[in-house]
Amino acid sequence: MELKVPKRKGVPFETAIIERYRRRESSVEEALIEMYQAGVSVRRVKDITQALWGTKVSPSTISNLNKKAYEHIETWHTQKLSGEYPYVYVDGVYLKRSWGGEIRNVSILVAIGVSSDGYREIIGAAEGMKEDKESWRSFFVWLKERGLTGVRLIIGDKNLGMLETIPEVFPDARYQRCTVHFYWNIFSVTPRDKMKPVAMMLKAIHAQESKEAAREKAIQVMEKLKEMKLSFAAKKFQDGIEKTLTYMDFPT
Repeated sequence: MELKVPKRKGVPFETAIIERYRRRESSVEEALIEMYQAGVSVRRVKDITQALWGTKVSPSTISNLNKKAYEHIETWHTQKLSGEYPYVYVDGVYLKRSWGGEIRNVSILVAIGVSSDGYREIIGAAEGMKEDKESWRSFFVWLKERGLTGVRLIIGDKNLGMLETIPEVFPDARYQRCTVHFYWNIFSVTPRDKMKPVAMMLKAIHAQESKEAAREKAIQVMEKLKEMKLSFAAKKFQDGIEKTLTYMDFPT
């Protein structure tokens, strides 16, 4: 679409809808960046844009858009954290990445903080780290250097490297085992036809209003698992249930 822009002496013309010099709608630019980051080649992006709106996007345009995106990412990645985050969720995730025409798995450590106001926010992500003690320590120290303070509870899976690091970097914080990971661990040794009743029993524990009630329910579930002859599930349950109840010592 071609627009005729009024020419006025000494006064630049501005519109309420389209910024000056803008040639594409911002969502189109975001789509181009997402295509490229998903592994679509520059040549293929050119073909797609030709099919969509009859104009090929040049490789230099795609390169400039990605530079702009990475500038925003770097700004977010290094910005100082303000305010306290009493609760922090952490986990390691693996994503597929196109690297030199080859698809590889990339490990990323992620932290989601809950502010004192109760709002969740992704406060940090670090690429290329393993889920070992040294990586978790570097990740936590990096978050602390950026201003992470007031941490009272850290929620994560049963990763030994992470568990050993928490007392070193955040001595005042307590550990809460992620209930989802805990359930998965028990399901890994539970026959498929018994997963539904076991899931209902586990959820009933964490639905209790107090820690005392949850512990009483846990004793009943333990006995039930033994009755169902799920000895391996009962062992994993007994070893891990207490660490999943830490959050009950905190405000609802």
